[in-house]
Amino acid sequence: MNRLTFLFSLALALSAKDPVDPVNKSRNGLAIKGYDAVAYFTQSTPTKGSAEFTHQWNGATWQFASAANRDSFAKDPARFAPQFGGYCAWAVSKNYTADTDPTAWKIVDGKLYLNYNAEVQKMWSQDVAGRIAAGEKNWPGLHK
Repeated sequence: MNRLTFLFSLALALSAKDPVDPVNKSRNGLAIKGYDAVAYFTQSTPTKGSAEFTHQWNGATWQFASAANRDSFAKDPARFAPQFGGYCAWAVSKNYTADTDPTAWKIVDGKLYLNYNAEVQKMWSQDVAGRIAAGEKNWPGLHK
């Protein structure tokens, strides 16, 4: 079994059998593993947030690198939050959920998408429009 096959098998094994929470969060309730959702848009890079700047939204704690980013998110969370609740965009396009690596990201048409890892993101990138369309079709049935 090659590494990529192993990773997909692991992701599938870890994927939800029942509907998942609307936001992918860590055990301590952090969305995007504590990364700043706004920074993807304003700095074009994954940036760790701080416990000093947080906002509660959709059942998760969101952290930000600055008060300005926190305030921007609070005004319009849907604009900055990752699509598919922050679950892997590839997995959702395949009708299951998987965790993400906040450094495997892409903004498409003003929306943030995350993937399981860089290898999965390469596969997702081969048909972004098709994967997004499939994800949008599947996502409503995958979450609570």
